[in-house]
Amino acid sequence: MNTTIAAIRRYPVKGLSGQDLPAVDLTAGQAIPLDRRYGLLHGPAALDTDSEGWRLPSDFFTLDRTEKLAALDTLFDDETQALIVRRGGRQVSRGRLDQPMGRTLLEQFFAAYLAGIVPGMPRLVDAKAGSFGDTEEPSLVLVNLASLRDVEERIAKKPVDPRRLRANLLLDGLAPWAEQAWIGQTLSVGGAVLRVTEAVDCRPANDVNPDNGATDLNLLPIMERGFGHTHIAIRAQVIAGGRIALGDPVSPNAD
Repeated sequence: MNTTIAAIRRYPVKGLSGQDLPAVDLTAGQAIPLDRRYGLLHGPAALDTDSEGWRLPSDFFTLDRTEKLAALDTLFDDETQALIVRRGGRQVSRGRLDQPMGRTLLEQFFAAYLAGIVPGMPRLVDAKAGSFGDTEEPSLVLVNLASLRDVEERIAKKPVDPRRLRANLLLDGLAPWAEQAWIGQTLSVGGAVLRVTEAVDCRPANDVNPDNGATDLNLLPIMERGFGHTHIAIRAQVIAGGRIALGDPVSPNAD
């Protein structure tokens, strides 16, 4: 069975819900366009108006520490740069991320919604041409659906929604855990070439139910006991750009 792309996903605002894409053009040295383009700073980081470019993940509201963000459903419109925030199917906020007034409206909503979690006013920031990913070097996170099914069947004993892992690419048609052998190799993915740089460990955000924000899984110790490791995904960088689409083949190259 051939390995293919089962899903392509981006997260326009770090920590908020993702968007599925049918296809996307990748550029060497960049993340998926608009992936983690924006982020919501908290505490002292929100007062630092001089810093530009990538910031530490701990500067932002994320599901690792703010699981109630998962109870929000967000939509991002490429043409208008508008972020629509819904809760329980009802729109609760809207604003253009490329305009000061739009950002202010959204910041006021998040300040009220996240009141008491950290002091001060949240601040939306733009990574410009970069990405507020977990590493300073822009990258994509890939998940092997067969590995996730192995976790479900062998140790979790319950469904594990792939959305918990906040990956950019979901892969199908691969043997469980075969992706871990790709570290250090290059992959042909549709019309692009990626280099796999490292394994990605479980984190608290993976325990958060993407439908209701409840922390109802404890994946890290489950993985440690069941498999002797906590590598739930892999990270890759784009080294040759090109278009990728759902159903495209994924294969390691003979480097």
